[in-house]
Amino acid sequence: MKLKHTLLLLAAAAMTACCCTDKAAKDYYADLPFEMPKVVLPSIPNRSVSLTDFGAVGDGMSLCTEAFAAAIDHLAEQGGGTVNIPDGIWFTGPIVLKDNIELHLSNHAMILFSPDQSLYPLTEIIFEGLNTWRLQSPISARGVKNVAITGGGVIDGNGDAWRMVKKSKVTDAAWKKLVASGGIVDGSNWYPTESYYLGQKGATDQNVNENMKTKEDFEPIRDFLRPVLIAIHNCENILIEGVTVQNSPCWTIHPALCTNLTIDGITVRCPAYAQNGDGVDIESCKNVLMVNSSVDAGDDAICIKSGKNEDGRKRGIPCENVIVQDCIVFHGHGGFVVGSEMSGGVKNISVKNLTFSGTDVGLRFKSTRGRGGVVENIFIENITMNNIATDGLLFDLFYGGKSASEALADGDEGEVTDMPFKPVDETTPAFRNIDIKDVRCYNARRAMLFNGLPEMNVENVRVENAQFYTTTGAQVNESTNVELKNVTVVPQQGPALSINNSKQVKVEGFVCPEGMKNALTVTGSRNQAIEVASAQITAENTTCSPKAAAMVKIN
Repeated sequence: MKLKHTLLLLAAAAMTACCCTDKAAKDYYADLPFEMPKVVLPSIPNRSVSLTDFGAVGDGMSLCTEAFAAAIDHLAEQGGGTVNIPDGIWFTGPIVLKDNIELHLSNHAMILFSPDQSLYPLTEIIFEGLNTWRLQSPISARGVKNVAITGGGVIDGNGDAWRMVKKSKVTDAAWKKLVASGGIVDGSNWYPTESYYLGQKGATDQNVNENMKTKEDFEPIRDFLRPVLIAIHNCENILIEGVTVQNSPCWTIHPALCTNLTIDGITVRCPAYAQNGDGVDIESCKNVLMVNSSVDAGDDAICIKSGKNEDGRKRGIPCENVIVQDCIVFHGHGGFVVGSEMSGGVKNISVKNLTFSGTDVGLRFKSTRGRGGVVENIFIENITMNNIATDGLLFDLFYGGKSASEALADGDEGEVTDMPFKPVDETTPAFRNIDIKDVRCYNARRAMLFNGLPEMNVENVRVENAQFYTTTGAQVNESTNVELKNVTVVPQQGPALSINNSKQVKVEGFVCPEGMKNALTVTGSRNQAIEVASAQITAENTTCSPKAAAMVKIN
C-alpha cells in the first residue's frame, strides 16, 4: 500500500499538494495502546524540474553534484517542488535538501555517490548518540520542513570504498582480494587507509573519539569518519517512499530529532559484512510511521535510539509515538532493536507484523550502566522469526559494544549472574512496561534472555502466546514482575526455563518437551514469589538452589 499521491498529480493548477493520501494511513492508528496523533505528511508545491535541465548526464561517470544543487536551489527560490531524476546512473557528491523539496527517482534511475572522500567536508553532527564531527552525508537535510525522497529507483552509497572489513565476516577469497588491494592489515582487520587506521585506534567510544573537539582535531582521521548515507536531522514532515537505499559507508538512514516521519515501501540493503551497516536508526523522533519495508543490514536493522550518555541526557528528547508495521528483515545484528543509545528515553512504540530471517537476534533491547534513560510502553505483536543466530528475545543491560554473535564467538554467553549492586542515579538505564505477544521463533540458539541490573531489574514484561524452537531454553535473570503466559519452549537441551535472582515471576500455561528433566531451574539468593501454574513443569522436573527453593510455588 503506497502513500504516494497519484490522483493529486492531476491537479496541476493547485500550487501545493500533499505527497501522500491521508486515507491510506488511517488503519495504522486503529487500536493503538497509547495516544498518538496521525503523522503529518510533507506538502510539496506542484512544480517540477528534471535534473537534466541543469546539465546533468546520467552516464555513471559525469559528476552531477552541481546539477543537483542548481536544481534544488532553483525550486527552493520559488517555494519548492520536485526534482525528477530520469533513468540513468547519476554520479554525484553530496546532495543537500531544502524546505519543500522532493527528490523523485524514476524506476530505472540510480543515484551513485562518488567514493572521492574529499567531496564530503567535515561537519558537526549527532552520531552514535554523541555530539561529534563526521564527513557530510551523501544525502542530508537539517532544520527544514517538508522533504521527500520517493520513486522506484536506487540510491547507492558506494560503501565498499569507505569501510574497514573484519576477516571473520568475508570469504577467504574476498579477504585475499582486499589484502592485495593495499590498505593496512592489523590482525584480522583490514583498513582502507592509514587515516582510517589511526582513527579506529584512537576511538574512545566505539566509532567516536571523545578526546578530539575541534574540526582541526578530526582532519587527520577524516577517512575514519564515514558518513551516514541519508541523514535527516531536526526536520519536520519527512517522507521516504518506494526507493531502494543500499551499500552505505556507515549507517544507512538516520532521522534524528525529527517530527512527523513516514517511511513506506522502501528497501534497505547493506552487505552482512558492512561494518556499522545499520538499516534504519530512528533517533529522538516524534510521530513516526515505518511500514511495508524490507531491511538487509550489516548491523542493527530497525533501531530506536535517543542519544548516548551525558549528551543524550542533556538533550533529553525521547523517541516516542512510533509505529513499525508490516516489515521484513534479513541479515542484521537485531531485527527490531531498542538501544543501546537510549539515554533520552523511548516510549510509546507499536511493532506489528514483522518477519526476521537470519538475524543475529530477533527482538533486541540493549543498554548498559552509564547510559541512563527509561524505555517504556513498548507493544510488540505478531512476530515470525527463523534462523536466529543467538536469542529470539534479548534484554541485555550489560551491552559491551559487540554484536551478540561476536560476543558468543568470544565465549560470552550473555548471562551475567550475582553481580553486585551499584547506586541508582541518572546514569542507570531502565527497561519496563513491555508487552510482547504472538511470537513464532524457529531455529534460534536460545529462546530468551532477560538480563537486568541488580539495582534496576528489567520490569513489567509480559510474553504471551509465543513458541520458541531452539538449541537452549529461556533465561530470566535480575527481572521483576515477568509474566510468561502460554509460552512454548522446545530446546534441544535443557533446562527449558531458568530463573535467577528475580521477583514476581508468573509462569502460566508453559509448555516444554514432555518428560524433560530439570525443565525449570531456579538459582540465586534474591528470588521472590516465583509461581508456576498450569504448566508442563512440576516439582519433579524442577531444580532449585537451597536459597531459591522456598520462593517457588508450583500449582
